[in-house]
Amino acid sequence: MINLETIKQAQKNLSGVIHNTPLSYAPLLSTLLDGNIYLKKENLQLTGSFKLRGAFNKIASMNKEFRELGVVAASAGNHAQGVAFSAKYFKCDAIIIMPEATPLTKVNGVKSHGANVILHGANYDEAYAYAIKFAKDNNKTFVHPFEDDEVISGQGTIALEILDQIDDIDQIIIPIGGGGLVSGIGAAIKAIKPSIKIIGVVASGAPSMLESYQSGKAIDSLSVRTIADGIAVRDTSSKMLNLVLKYVDEIVEVEDKEIASAILFLLEQQKLVVEGAGAVGVAAMMHEKIDIKDKKTVSILSGGNIDVTMLSQIIEKGLVKSSRKMNLIVTLIDKPGSLMTLTEIFNTISANIVSIDYDRDSVALDFGDANITISLETKGEDHQDLIRTQLKSHGYRFKQL
Repeated sequence: MINLETIKQAQKNLSGVIHNTPLSYAPLLSTLLDGNIYLKKENLQLTGSFKLRGAFNKIASMNKEFRELGVVAASAGNHAQGVAFSAKYFKCDAIIIMPEATPLTKVNGVKSHGANVILHGANYDEAYAYAIKFAKDNNKTFVHPFEDDEVISGQGTIALEILDQIDDIDQIIIPIGGGGLVSGIGAAIKAIKPSIKIIGVVASGAPSMLESYQSGKAIDSLSVRTIADGIAVRDTSSKMLNLVLKYVDEIVEVEDKEIASAILFLLEQQKLVVEGAGAVGVAAMMHEKIDIKDKKTVSILSGGNIDVTMLSQIIEKGLVKSSRKMNLIVTLIDKPGSLMTLTEIFNTISANIVSIDYDRDSVALDFGDANITISLETKGEDHQDLIRTQLKSHGYRFKQL
């Protein structure tokens, strides 16, 4: 059972352990979108995610005898670290089942908290099925990432913090994967101040909860594919759907390219490193999926554990999209001085060369030609227009990538 009392008890269990994360006004975002926007920074939580709240409350609520037998979890990310941290705090064994393809950095992150890691399965669903069996066979407690009352109550403590920090809000925007976070926050908010609107956001590549919400029955997806791996949940459980239907006023979806733009905006303008799942609320606001005009809105930044490789790709694509980087293939005559002539053109119009590659062997080239793949730092679309004009005026054949 989840209610205000179970959430208040969770807050007591978490007291002195977790961070009461900042709730900060976002002036640039508010001005840009004509609203009053506040960011709840769970990306600054211990272990880098809100998941610690639910995992810790679950283990804190367990009978001591069961704790001594140990816990098992299935996760490739934030839930794993939350369970591992909590088990270490209570001095109980933790076995975390992770998919075989889990990046080494995530495996080491879990191990750093003292948990044992078993790599099993090609994906989360296979790891999950194995973890359920492993827990049963070894008489250990399985800590579900969202379909658990104590876990949900732990996530709901975020709502109590928000209302302590600022209570005259109109709506809260919350990422939705399995539904634990939005259900916990929704249960607390609707018990204390039901006028506050609860809005969930899913990734378009993981739409099962949205489709289930719209139809009123649990619908599973055939597959999921999104950069927001923290909410990449394939299946919807009936229990979680019932809670979402009870507490959530609206659900919207955002695409990966919208999530990526929000991640880049938060990094550049708010100086915050936020993972895909944590950025979906900002993405929904930036791309006009939610009405925020003249409303006081809180968006939950649920986590900050983004893979460095993914972040570098988002930055690279963001620079190209915003005309701050330009990638070209230029064909020139393969003779001494040709490359110097080309680079002098870029020099005269202040286009800084970031990288360059020279190819004279491609079968697509005519004899005597060479392709130069070149990346330039540019100063916007007008600057790129000038570069294209100069290349054409000098007779170069080129293609922009």
